Amino acid sequence: MLFSGKLSQKDLETVAKVELDKYLGKWYEIAHLPFKYEDGATDITATYSLLKDGNIGVFNECLKEGKVKASKGNAKVVDKATGAKLKVTFFWPFYGDYWILKLGENYEYSVVGTPNRKYLWILCRTPKMDQKLFFELTEFAKSKGFNTNNLIQTIHN
Repeated sequence: MLFSGKLSQKDLETVAKVELDKYLGKWYEIAHLPFKYEDGATDITATYSLLKDGNIGVFNECLKEGKVKASKGNAKVVDKATGAKLKVTFFWPFYGDYWILKLGENYEYSVVGTPNRKYLWILCRTPKMDQKLFFELTEFAKSKGFNTNNLIQTIHN
């Protein structure tokens, strides 16, 4: 499906409801659109935890040039009705969008993107994802206006 013209942020729908307690925990990145902080990285994971102030702790890890790289941040839910739109920061006061666009029934996978469609991540609870599911999620992202031709699959050793 090709889009003509520019898509607006309001055209990007998120999932109807996210139960944050089910979303917390470790996620393995399966693929992402180019993102300078992840260039050349493997074994990328994100772990989410509930903080005392009600925000979400974000702990990202990867292997880059043979070394473990880690970064800590936090996220806040900005759409309380659905829980699907968050703002994440690793360098306060700069926040980025984190919208949950698709979610497995048992929270076994997640598709996360930004409303400007510049960034996209396909996440899974395990380091490997079934190729059929990966194709379906890639097609889903493409149908939402993301350029999946640039999708980089993450290597997990």
